[in-house]
Amino acid sequence: MRIFKNVLLLFTLTSIIALTSCKSDDDGGGPGNAPSGTLVAKINGQNFQSLDISSSATVANNGQNLIIIASSSDGNAFAITIVGYSGPGTYPIGGGANIFNSASYTETDVDINNPQNSTTEIWQAPYDDTQVGEINISEETDTKVIGTFDFTGKNVNGDQSLRTITEGSFDLSKQIS
Repeated sequence: MRIFKNVLLLFTLTSIIALTSCKSDDDGGGPGNAPSGTLVAKINGQNFQSLDISSSATVANNGQNLIIIASSSDGNAFAITIVGYSGPGTYPIGGGANIFNSASYTETDVDINNPQNSTTEIWQAPYDDTQVGEINISEETDTKVIGTFDFTGKNVNGDQSLRTITEGSFDLSKQIS
């Protein structure tokens, strides 16, 4: 009986050590590689970097939502929304009826000679009930929100094409509304 108690004690201690030393996926991961004030990503392998002046993270609705807006000099932009925001952690994009987080990538092609011929295409996520990406907030301070993201967006109002967004990261000035 004494051997059984010692084995049970050893198993319990080993389990406790193993469980408390594991890192949770809810910590928001690493900070990514975006320069301060910008959002960077790869769209189907092509580099994107936003302008500092047109990029921000806004905590809204008494801290319940996080809205990230970032655009580049060529008229392309990202919009990311976390509904039910609660600080650093991992937030899925899609994956069920109760997940309202969303992301989109927009390309605008301006026709200088005839502005009425300008076009805008939007690849949005989620576009069905599956999880198509995630947003990881690694740090939030009084002045910044830092994190990473990836998703697959679909041009649901256009040609139904998909865009894969990888290596997304942001280091943005924080606003509160």
